Amino acid sequence: MSRTVAAVSSNGTYSFTKPNRESITLIAGIGVEGDVHAGATVKHRFRMRKDPSQPNLRQVHLIHAELFDEVREAGFEVAAGELGENVTTQGIDLLGLPTGTLLRLGGEAVVEVTGLRNPCAQIDGFQRGLMKQVVGRDAEGGVRFKSGIMSVVVSGGVVRAGDPIRVQLPDGPHRPLEIV
Repeated sequence: MSRTVAAVSSNGTYSFTKPNRESITLIAGIGVEGDVHAGATVKHRFRMRKDPSQPNLRQVHLIHAELFDEVREAGFEVAAGELGENVTTQGIDLLGLPTGTLLRLGGEAVVEVTGLRNPCAQIDGFQRGLMKQVVGRDAEGGVRFKSGIMSVVVSGGVVRAGDPIRVQLPDGPHRPLEIV
């Protein structure tokens, strides 16, 4: 299976879901143009209350479309953008990427993976019981968050559904993803 962008989404106001767009424009050091979470400093409401001057490590949220297939098997219907992501991917094990991985989206845009998205209670507000589906356990019994990864924009550019994604792993040793 090829690695592709399945959908792109953004929203200029605080809302859990983000409508799909024909394209989004990524801006280096800022995020998705016009998105409520764009900015050099943190834009997540909870994190802003703690320290609004901290760097924004959550400029672009990515989710793998395969998660939607997984939750569908448990009786939930979720579509691209509905969990608040900006980029829905296909054919990439996002959760298995190490911190610092570069993802080349389309012809110009590059994002650097900063960590895992911490699933929040709004997921259950969207669909009751869904939170339990996006938080699981790994083979050793540890908690595994499946609600996507976060990144920062290294190089800007326009991203569209159907664009190829190229993965560039960082030089080793690889650091596993942690919540950002």
